[in-house]
Amino acid sequence: MAGLSGVPIIILKEGSKRETGKDAQRKNIMAAKAVAEAVRATLGPKGMDKMLIDGSGDATITNDGATILREMDIEHPVAKMIVEVARAQDDEIGDGTTTAVIIAGELLEKAEALLDQNVHPTVIVSGYKQAQARAQKVLEEMAIDVSGDQKTLLKIAQTAMRGKGIEIAMDKLAQISVDAALAVSGSPGKGIDDYVKIVQIPGGKIEDSVINYGIVVEKERTSSEMPKMVKDAKILLLEGTLELKKLETDAKITITEAKNLASFKEGEEKIIKAQVDAVVKAGANVIFCEKGIGVTAQNYLSQKGILAVRRVKREDLKMLALATGARLVGDVMQVMPQDLGSAEIVEERKVGKDKQMIFVEGCKKAKAVSIVLHGVSEQFLEEMERALDDSLNVVLDVIRSGKIVPGGGAPEIHVAEKLRQFASTLEGREQLAIRAFAEAVESIPSILATNAGFDPVDSLAGLRAKHGQGLIFGLNIDTGEPADMLAMGVVEPLKVKTQAIKSAAEAATMVLRVDDVIAAKREEMAPKPGQSPHDYTMPQMPMPHY
Repeated sequence: MAGLSGVPIIILKEGSKRETGKDAQRKNIMAAKAVAEAVRATLGPKGMDKMLIDGSGDATITNDGATILREMDIEHPVAKMIVEVARAQDDEIGDGTTTAVIIAGELLEKAEALLDQNVHPTVIVSGYKQAQARAQKVLEEMAIDVSGDQKTLLKIAQTAMRGKGIEIAMDKLAQISVDAALAVSGSPGKGIDDYVKIVQIPGGKIEDSVINYGIVVEKERTSSEMPKMVKDAKILLLEGTLELKKLETDAKITITEAKNLASFKEGEEKIIKAQVDAVVKAGANVIFCEKGIGVTAQNYLSQKGILAVRRVKREDLKMLALATGARLVGDVMQVMPQDLGSAEIVEERKVGKDKQMIFVEGCKKAKAVSIVLHGVSEQFLEEMERALDDSLNVVLDVIRSGKIVPGGGAPEIHVAEKLRQFASTLEGREQLAIRAFAEAVESIPSILATNAGFDPVDSLAGLRAKHGQGLIFGLNIDTGEPADMLAMGVVEPLKVKTQAIKSAAEAATMVLRVDDVIAAKREEMAPKPGQSPHDYTMPQMPMPHY
């Protein structure tokens, strides 16, 4: 940078790198487009899968956009920004991640063409924001109210699962996801993970997968002397422990005579017995303990016919509380009958060859449930869980909002046409940006056609023709022809579409507003002690991974 006298003034440290103006914008756009390109081929029921291999050599095969982006080793800062937007979409809605990333990439590609025409980034950002607001309004106007319609919920679940490689079990899993979502729909909060626990059991038939109105805990009885099954269970959830705590100080107890040792042990046993008696008095016959259960306590509990489980995860305790209606108790001596939860049965069962699990079943008015998945392999089970997670989230969204839109690219075609009409009413350069936004949104049905093996130009022409006739049709991915998605049962939550467009627009405008990239010099590794600086070789700068 030059001073007033023409002498350069250096404000950046030596080794820093700076890119400004269109060069910075183009490189940022290129990085964002690369992320979108990575998931482009996975969109739709006939999308392709990606194999992701981590540093230890473990492979994950999936076409779930959120999983792909989470597992990719991305280095470029702008690419990371796009991934963060995708994660926000996944956290907020649970589906539509791939759509959001693809639209963001298309928005930036269209913006690059406008930049070449000397349209200022601020104008493009302004146009994109107007287009996003209008798109949201159009989607809300075309939405259909389906509050309380379980047949529609089943269609929503099936649409979310299509293309996940689990079509053989789609009907079964769709019904499970609807039942689970209905069970927990009254629970507060957005996240499904706090209310639905998915347990994978390798082996068995897919048809054996079931929903359990209770919780499955991956633990076993503390002692084999305890009952293996308890009917009409009264459940105590204990945050504390059923063993004597160790002294936190370095204090020592000196016992000089044998009778004193016997008295000391008797005192310990009395404390433990009093704790077990308090449990029995409250009426509990099953205990889930967050911490330890000592040998003495195990013996007393076994004598009383109480099934106890120790070292239970905090998350499982919270789910058990929601399922059984129990309260978490910190002090076992203070437990009251009203603190206990209930279940029809608590049983330890053998799962697989040598694994035991505790099944808590038959919880009335359960606000948390478990889904037990059976499959031929761990990889297939992982994909089943991802598909089920997407399905649960979208079904829960529809239960809470009651709004759906047709699938198959129908909303995107409708939004694109309405945006073009809106752009024609404007006089400034923003209309160019709004038209670009329309083309970016319209890329979704085009990519659906491409991934299904059809000509995207012909498919788009057919969809536009139907729209011109006043019909909001989507793409039939089996024939490549326009079709009534509502009649075919291909529907999606309104919230998935509105959030995907919002996320994509926010990501694109965030990238476009950056016109100056200043990268500090990377810190060099110091030579090891005793090593000559001449022996030290600077490692090669890693290339960005998209």
